[in-house]
Amino acid sequence: MMVEATRLLVTLTATAVGFMVGSKIGDSSAVVGATIGAGLGYVIGGAFGRLVRRALDVAPSAIVPRVSGPQLFAGAFGIGLGVLIGLALGLPIVMLMPPEVGWPLAALVVLLIAAFAGTVFSARADELLASVGLGVRKPLATHRLDSDPKSFLIDSSAAIDGRLLDLARSGLARGRHWVPAFVVDELQAIADSGDPHRRRRGRRGLDVLESMRDVNGVDLAILEEHVPEYPEVDAKLLAIAERSEATLVTTDHNLAAAAGVRGITVLNPHLIADSMRPQAAAGDVIEVAVEKVGSEPGQGVGYLDDGTMVVIEQAEPAVGETVEVRVSNAVRTQMGRMLFGRLAA
Repeated sequence: MMVEATRLLVTLTATAVGFMVGSKIGDSSAVVGATIGAGLGYVIGGAFGRLVRRALDVAPSAIVPRVSGPQLFAGAFGIGLGVLIGLALGLPIVMLMPPEVGWPLAALVVLLIAAFAGTVFSARADELLASVGLGVRKPLATHRLDSDPKSFLIDSSAAIDGRLLDLARSGLARGRHWVPAFVVDELQAIADSGDPHRRRRGRRGLDVLESMRDVNGVDLAILEEHVPEYPEVDAKLLAIAERSEATLVTTDHNLAAAAGVRGITVLNPHLIADSMRPQAAAGDVIEVAVEKVGSEPGQGVGYLDDGTMVVIEQAEPAVGETVEVRVSNAVRTQMGRMLFGRLAA
């Protein structure tokens, strides 16, 4: 349909041009000119129509993914405004010049002004929309991260840990933070888990990402790059981080080790916070919510706010309650610290 419509418009235009040119030569030449114009228009119109159809087929996948919704909206508004301005400027041209010169020149003026306005409005979309109260919040989105060495690539473990938010608020992790869509999906799956502990961790991760959107100096952006050649989330993260030179933010020891082997810069909020905070020592009393039964008879297991596991002797009856625990031992593992203790009462 697009090809036929374009061919018809081009054919009619070429026929009119041929008729006008032929009329200037002689009355008998007008029909010849119109016939030649119609033939050329039919051929050229068909080729041009196929080109237009091909361009429209490619545009949604080649152009639209790289342009945000606000940019499309502002660009369309700019084009419309440019057309109106172009028409206002083109009208005197049509009135003052011969039709065969005035109309093409006026059309060119409209086209140039519309293209210029659309480009400018699209480039300044955020400022323009914000000026009329239609500003949009982050996160932004992109479909591929090619090179961004000053940015951060966030793993689900770092979001769940939560201390990245504190680092960002302190100014130690400011800049662009990319969150791959598959990481958001992973957090959503954890938040929908039937296990209360996993569900709480997933919701915590999503809440942390939401809170980071409001931190000054932090731009949180969604990365819609799925890296289909790698089915595992860790492999996807490593591939993106290695290509883009972004800093990988994770508390996963194995992922951090694999990244180190590849020469990827790693930021581990858990290790940073762990090295700066006062350590719970033997004899200290802490409050812990006992969440589940431990692996040994009579044991209860709870977690501190930072995710540190606390194994409590004789706390099985207290599952679901918050108790005071006297720390008896602390063990450092690859995943962090683990505390052991007994009920303080």
